[in-house]
Amino acid sequence: MTTTKRRKGVTLLQIAEMFRTEQKAEDWFIKQRWGSRDAVTCPKCDYSSVGERKNRKPMPFQCNRKSCRYGFSVRTGTVMRSSKIELRKWAIAYYLMSTNLKGISSHKLAREIGITQRSAWHMLHRIRESWNSRSDRFAGPVEADEAYLGGKEGNKHEWKKLNAGRGAVGKVAVVGVKDRVTNQVAAQPVERTDSPTMSGFVRDHTTPDAKVYTDEAVWFNDIPRERESVNHRIKEFVRGNAHTNGIESFWAMLKRGHYGVYHHYSVKHIHRYVNEFKGRHNARPLDTVDQMASAFLAGVGKSLRFLDLIGPKHTRQPMLLKPNA
Repeated sequence: MTTTKRRKGVTLLQIAEMFRTEQKAEDWFIKQRWGSRDAVTCPKCDYSSVGERKNRKPMPFQCNRKSCRYGFSVRTGTVMRSSKIELRKWAIAYYLMSTNLKGISSHKLAREIGITQRSAWHMLHRIRESWNSRSDRFAGPVEADEAYLGGKEGNKHEWKKLNAGRGAVGKVAVVGVKDRVTNQVAAQPVERTDSPTMSGFVRDHTTPDAKVYTDEAVWFNDIPRERESVNHRIKEFVRGNAHTNGIESFWAMLKRGHYGVYHHYSVKHIHRYVNEFKGRHNARPLDTVDQMASAFLAGVGKSLRFLDLIGPKHTRQPMLLKPNA
């Protein structure tokens, strides 16, 4: 009889105790990044001799190399860079993002940790940016499929309808692959659902000897891999080992977050939401604290300023097409 290792969870009360003070939160982040205070290295020159300043705020550490003398904190060189939000609130945000499988809205996070909705929105996108990383190529067998995110044409106001059909019209396509052995997922939005784009994504994320399972979509015909497909149009969903149920379960979670939590994925930021669900899914086998640590470490070397997030002024509020006079 085989036993499956159960993930070790953490209760909300345990999290509150772990990060009861700002000092405890700082110690936890330092431990995850460097191992201990004695092992702190300069993020600018990687020098191993670092001193602690008497006036700790806002940069408690300083590089001892004479040619550097760089002042820094555990936030430096991460997505938390320049953030004035307390570290203990950041830690709780990582916990909530890791444990809420369908995501958490910025309004909800703002109420939970006592910050403004604007700051919570920026914080969540920074964590999503942490999960913006390319996975290793999957050795297979893998499942490949596409999904469409967006509102239904029939539910839109008349002046917002594209009047170009139903189904995928007006939605954003997302292509993804899931490795059956590791259960890891790679996914990203695409502008076109043509063969070079879709087959190219699968090729780039799989090894040459990986076997690929797909549905009957014609844009997967050019994949230079051994391929077997099922035909959903004739209600064929499983034939032996051929099915796409694994990647479709990932799409289901992504859509549950769309319908039940966020209600709207902006086209401008949809890749960040895909990164969120991909990152959280890939970290699911880890214990909860390890999920939090993984999300934090994934953000080392990355940055997302607020001005970069909202973009140029003319892109901050999507332009809506007005009805013809």
